[in-house]
Amino acid sequence: MSDHGVLLFHTTSAALRAEKLLKEAGFTIKLIPVPRQFASDCGLAVRLEWAHLDEARSILDAAHVSIAAEHRL
Repeated sequence: MSDHGVLLFHTTSAALRAEKLLKEAGFTIKLIPVPRQFASDCGLAVRLEWAHLDEARSILDAAHVSIAAEHRL
């Protein structure tokens, strides 16, 4: 297993907001197309270090950004 994962979102605006919030919080993330093996309503995903998943989830929950799915790469 990789040390990275992806967060999937229901909308493009949620993915863009998540990118902004996580970058402002100091995370090293990348906005990427949703990997083929995963299905999503939105075509964008946030790639991040898997070890930071809980902290990222807390930040997004506090900002009311809904995560559709989380997958380890």
